[in-house]
Amino acid sequence: MNEESRAAGEQKEARVHDQFDVTLEDADLLGEVELTTNLIIAASESDEHLSDEEIDRILGVTPQRRQD
Repeated sequence: MNEESRAAGEQKEARVHDQFDVTLEDADLLGEVELTTNLIIAASESDEHLSDEEIDRILGVTPQRRQD
């Protein structure tokens, strides 16, 4: 392979777009990833199933009281 062909091949490879090489700039998505990560870590560190109250605490959810 001559020098010119090799250079053309290298340039072609450099232009291939990697669909998995993305920057996450979506604040909502990043927040969801953080919440999910926190939940996974807590679940993996627990010997028992997490209660609804524990999950709510980890996710920062405040249960609302029902109005009768």
